Amino acid sequence: MSESQVYQADVNIIGGGLAGIVAALELLDQDIRINLFERDEPSAFGGLAKLSFGGIFFVDTKHQRKNKIQDSIELAKQDWYNFAEFGKKDIWPKKWADYYIENCTLDVYEWLRSKKVKFFPVVHWVERGLYQPGNSVPRFHMVWGTGFELIKVMLKHVERHPKRENLSIFFRHNVEKFIVEKGQVTGISGKDEEINKNFKAKADINIVASGGISGSIEEVKKNWHKPWGEPPEKMLNGSHQYADGQMMKAAEKLNANVTHLEKMWNYAAGIHHPNPDKPDHGLSIVPPKSALWVDHKGSRFGPQPLISGFDTRFLVEKICAQKGAENKYSWQILNQKIAIRELAISGSEFNDAVKKKQFLKFLRNIYFGNKKLVKYLSKNCEDFVVANSIEELAAKMNTLNGDKKVEVDLLKASIEKYDAQLERGESFFNDDQLRRIAHLRQYRGDRLRTCNFQNINDKKAYPLIAIREYILSRKSLGGIQTDLDGRVLTNPENGNEPIPGLYAIGESAGFGGGGIHGMRSLEGTFLGGCIFTARKVAASIKKGV
Repeated sequence: MSESQVYQADVNIIGGGLAGIVAALELLDQDIRINLFERDEPSAFGGLAKLSFGGIFFVDTKHQRKNKIQDSIELAKQDWYNFAEFGKKDIWPKKWADYYIENCTLDVYEWLRSKKVKFFPVVHWVERGLYQPGNSVPRFHMVWGTGFELIKVMLKHVERHPKRENLSIFFRHNVEKFIVEKGQVTGISGKDEEINKNFKAKADINIVASGGISGSIEEVKKNWHKPWGEPPEKMLNGSHQYADGQMMKAAEKLNANVTHLEKMWNYAAGIHHPNPDKPDHGLSIVPPKSALWVDHKGSRFGPQPLISGFDTRFLVEKICAQKGAENKYSWQILNQKIAIRELAISGSEFNDAVKKKQFLKFLRNIYFGNKKLVKYLSKNCEDFVVANSIEELAAKMNTLNGDKKVEVDLLKASIEKYDAQLERGESFFNDDQLRRIAHLRQYRGDRLRTCNFQNINDKKAYPLIAIREYILSRKSLGGIQTDLDGRVLTNPENGNEPIPGLYAIGESAGFGGGGIHGMRSLEGTFLGGCIFTARKVAASIKKGV
């Protein structure tokens, strides 16, 4: 291998996701030289945010007030703390939670609007809470154009910045280590994977923005939440392939405090990507509310039926508690009518109407359903099974899985009991899923996307569909602990003091303080956390902190 290349700047940014891009944009305002290192190709600049749906958590915004949603900082803190279930030692996560809630609307929402980012007029209501109260009101502000548009706008501002010449971007550069001199981080080193050549990059300030661990299934399993037992033998990867925790380990070698890695934001309804570009590449279904969620035998989960929109962590926990299912997968049972109305994929890739800002097409999909998506997935996704009877459906489910675990009698009983509730009429509903569907349909943001109490075994709504779903990795809730200036802190054994020259932002920092979310996320707090922490670090650097 040839001799090392050597770069020089005032600031090194490790990672070209949303956090890294925002940090670069903000630092350009300070007329300083920046080197940004991204391991991926230029076409993937923007990372996981570029593939996201683009929802962001804000408090008491103009969009909420237009929708007659009464929100406040006090209510948001109450909801956040309910979901987080912070422990006594979660000092920095609590401080960052308060910091974000108190300032996110001004420092992220208004800042994005000033950058010409637009939001969909209806605020979405997610993570409402189940046993732990969640979002008391809708707070999920969806970027019009999805995360794809968000990244596009941010990059446009970077490219048009008057000081653009101060920023150098290096793709296919894998940062592996920190350079330390006299107790201060003075640079980074790694490999230029494009030409297989080592490099060093000197800078007095070094910012970690390289993501978490969820892109490595091995790391996810290694840090699995122990009360849930053994991790699934098979999981799907819904994160970024280079979010492998490498820079967290490098920081740990400097005695940085890396915390809460067992707290992850995994999804319960992962399916195989029809056109994968990495091993076990998965997509996250937005689980249809009117579908029956059944276990590997075909028996409906209970006594509390599973339904999305309330507590994602609860869904993952219950599916992982199954006995006799090594892969800890599950099935959703529905029909064509439900699928067309309710089936969706989370992210920008399969939401063309929103991604391309085609408002009329979006409205058409909302009112008439997305037949194109259902047809595509039924034909191309290996986890979809279509049949014209319950018996045929059970047989095909077993064929797909290569076993005989689905018991047709259990599956039939689950469907018949649910449909019998519907036949009695709304006045006599005594099923928690039906009560929750009624609750969902009261809010206009959900009414058109949720069927009006649709039977499963309805010949007019055929064919029947079964979707096999795996646990899908997505985001790390833990990370490198930082103070409110974004400075990386040593572990308690080494005084919990700032490491000179080293900062962390975005998912690398657990979105703030090494675990701003605690146990659960109220959703929309990932993109917001990336922007918020990036701007705060840039402001700290400007102050000379």
